[in-house]
Amino acid sequence: MKKRIVSIELLRILAMMMVVMLHYLSKGGLLTSLTEEFSVGAYIAWLLEAFSIVAVNVYVLISGYFLVESGFKMGRLAELVCQVLFYSILIPPVLLAAGILEPGQLTVYRLLQYLLPGQMAHYWFITAYVIMYLFSPVLAAGARQLSQKQLRNMILLLLVFFSVSKSLLPVKLEVDNLGYDGLWFICVFLVAAYMRLYGIPFLQKGKRAALCYLGSCLLIYGLTLGVRLVYLHTGRLGNFIHAPYDYNHILNLFAAISLFYAFFNWRLSGEKPAGRLILGVAPYTLGVYLLHEHVELRALWPHWLGATPESSPWALVARAFCSVLLVFTAGILVDMARGALFRAVRKLGHRWLRPREMRNS
Repeated sequence: MKKRIVSIELLRILAMMMVVMLHYLSKGGLLTSLTEEFSVGAYIAWLLEAFSIVAVNVYVLISGYFLVESGFKMGRLAELVCQVLFYSILIPPVLLAAGILEPGQLTVYRLLQYLLPGQMAHYWFITAYVIMYLFSPVLAAGARQLSQKQLRNMILLLLVFFSVSKSLLPVKLEVDNLGYDGLWFICVFLVAAYMRLYGIPFLQKGKRAALCYLGSCLLIYGLTLGVRLVYLHTGRLGNFIHAPYDYNHILNLFAAISLFYAFFNWRLSGEKPAGRLILGVAPYTLGVYLLHEHVELRALWPHWLGATPESSPWALVARAFCSVLLVFTAGILVDMARGALFRAVRKLGHRWLRPREMRNS
């Protein structure tokens, strides 16, 4: 088993906390429309959004960085599918028993979302990730086969098509899915492959990567507010206001790459208590997403935790961070229980698959 990098596992944890923050802000109704008047709380909410919006790209970068060398594993894919089905199928009966979900809400469409979460885009991230994972052996082999110049040029062309054009042109491009698809994940995978094979020297020095992340997030925030002012005064650029917050915006990708290197350059020991805790928690982070973003829960939990745009600015920030920590902790504990159950079932299965004489010995 390859040694895990503690700082990158910590980044995996942070990225999932950012995902929870994004959903708390959006599903909790804290992100006032960019075309409307802002309160102080709205400015703060969009600032929190700017520093969290890199989460998805960071998660894909981490996966791509290691997949380019570790390769495709059918067992890992099967385990991922079982993990997703565990949440998508078992959460509704629990909610029915608790009286949160009514039997009348169980339409055929809903049942298909439970049973076919990938094909029905129940969890859009999982759908896009599985597509990327299925292509990963070909992508990894191709990245290793190409020269550095060839790989770099191919990535640049892909980014011009999927990212740079939408980042610069103030129009709605019909092929732009905002980064919510497997094609964008494939682009990010290739960027991660380049990082693994050749590195990006500019971001491998000292605190430069952390400053680039900070600057990129502030640019996302500042550019959005600038375009918003133009819209409020002229009524123009309405389709361009939200673009910097899209996953496939070039600033978002650069911020994610910078944050990855900021943590990669930060060496942490796995022998200390903090390092062991990080290594113990990180494998269960996906469960946090699968729990809180279930189709029957995603619109409920922010309001259970008191998300409201009427809060004072400081109360908004305090409640947001406390809610993220609470949801993250709950998700980790649930997925630890799920992991223990899966290990017990796997152990039992191995036992019964052995020859009869070995079972009795």
